[in-house]
Amino acid sequence: MQAAPASPPRPVARPVGPGRSFLRFMLAVFYFFLARIFAHHGAIGLVSEDWVPLVEQAMLVFLLLLGYAGLGFILDRQLQPVSQQGLAPRAGFIQEAGIGVAIGWAIAVVCILPMLLFGSLALHFSPSWANFGWLGLDALFFAFATLAMQIAFRGYPFQCAIRAIGDLPAALMLSVLYGIFHAWVPGASHASMAVSIALGLLLSMAYLRTRALWLPLGLQFGWVAARALLFGLPVNGISSHSPVVQGYPMASFALSGGDFGLDGSWVAFAVILLAMPFLYRATRDLSFTYNAPVLEPAGIPVDLDAAARAQHQAATRDDAPEVKPLVQILPAGSPPPPLASDLDGPRD
Repeated sequence: MQAAPASPPRPVARPVGPGRSFLRFMLAVFYFFLARIFAHHGAIGLVSEDWVPLVEQAMLVFLLLLGYAGLGFILDRQLQPVSQQGLAPRAGFIQEAGIGVAIGWAIAVVCILPMLLFGSLALHFSPSWANFGWLGLDALFFAFATLAMQIAFRGYPFQCAIRAIGDLPAALMLSVLYGIFHAWVPGASHASMAVSIALGLLLSMAYLRTRALWLPLGLQFGWVAARALLFGLPVNGISSHSPVVQGYPMASFALSGGDFGLDGSWVAFAVILLAMPFLYRATRDLSFTYNAPVLEPAGIPVDLDAAARAQHQAATRDDAPEVKPLVQILPAGSPPPPLASDLDGPRD
């Protein structure tokens, strides 16, 4: 009988040293800037000016997912590279994103309250079916934009940085890079850079507590979309995101951030720092679920199911001792009398 041909060995993820992990991090950073250039020029060549921002962010998400999945599959031998970037559709991922949106919305509201208490906020509404349609497209733009930032700063590059230097140093490094990246925005200031670094730390904490991108994705979307779409406030100096609501803050620069928006406000910096312990407590159950140590099999094999059954039987059995049958032993005495049949028999 001919033996069946052996199946080819499956690729196994091998441990990578800190040096190689850091080189992969640098390669991922280089690819991010390359993908931004291709996405920007590709969107300009494909659609009209009004659609360029949305198409550019959608193309950037696609290029980042494709490129980082390729790096993870080829360099790290990841069998599910997209899921291992932090986008696994695990149980409860929609709830995690919803918690993030709620926290981001709460941070925005808390930042706006001092503006209302010590100043004012004028709102102008322009409701129409066309404006509501553009409002939906603006929400889609923010969804793609925040997803691209999470993939770039909390996805594969962040994971490489963690393997190279550890959780906390990687979070600090990526947060500083996040602040430097936003410092290139026209109108940025020291306050806006501080807000970006604090927000980067908060988003890194959200990833480390859940080991996925759903919570930080929802958090950043809630923080940005609540200000731009619900209150009509500027985001990074752009105030034309919401065609339905236009907000005109009348408060000091420290409270409102001026024309740059709350991204350049010291109040936002303080509120984001205060949100860190709240986020830490709100993700207690998620951290217990997804940060538990992974037990790798080694040594003597143990049948956990059989051990559990034996423990259950030992705990639930009757404690009364087992009753054994009695064995009666007669005392030694005189021999029994002869039977009648023996008396009638022949005698010697």
